[in-house]
Amino acid sequence: MSASSTITPDKLQELMKSNPDLDLIDVRTPAEFQELHVNVARNIPLDQLDPDAVIKDRNGSSEEPVYMICRSGSRGEMACQKFQKAGHSNVVNVAGGTMACEEAGLPVVRGRKVMSLERQVRIAAGSLVVIGTALGAFVHPGFLGIAAFVGAGLVFAGITDTCGMGMMLARMPWNQCSGNSSSCKVK
Repeated sequence: MSASSTITPDKLQELMKSNPDLDLIDVRTPAEFQELHVNVARNIPLDQLDPDAVIKDRNGSSEEPVYMICRSGSRGEMACQKFQKAGHSNVVNVAGGTMACEEAGLPVVRGRKVMSLERQVRIAAGSLVVIGTALGAFVHPGFLGIAAFVGAGLVFAGITDTCGMGMMLARMPWNQCSGNSSSCKVK
C-alpha cells in the first residue's frame, strides 16, 4: 500500500478560503473532537469510518479530495489507507494534524478539555506493567505474564503503527460525546 498524499496546515487554510465545501474528516474519538477541532471538520471516528459511505454522502463534489485529520497525523494516515484499500485514492492526510493546524492559526473550535487517547494508552499500559510486576513479585511469578503481554503489545504497536489498546479505549464511554452535546458533530 503506497503512502497517501499529505497537505500542510497552511495549504489547507488556503483551500478552506477558496472552497467552503471542503470535506475535512476528523477521525479522532468524539471526546477528542469535542475538545478541539478545525472549524470545518466533521467527526467520524476511525473505528467507525466507512470509506464507501463517506464517498456516497460527502460534502463536496466527487472530484474533490477528501481530507483526513487527527491529533498529530498517525490516525489520519490510517484513515487514508482505509480509503485506498476500499479503492478511493483521492484522499489527503493533513500533516501534523489538529495540533499543527492550531499552531498555524487555522480557525478552531474549543470545547471541554479531555485526556488524549495516547495519554490514556500510556497510563493503562504503565499501570498494567506495574500491577503485573508487583503481583509477579509478591503473589505468583505467573503474573509477570501480564507485564510481558503488555510489552509485546507495545512492540507490536510500534512496528505496525496499530494499537489494540488504543482502539479499545476509543470505544469506552468517557471517549464518547454525551447525547446532549451540541458541539460534537458526530456523524
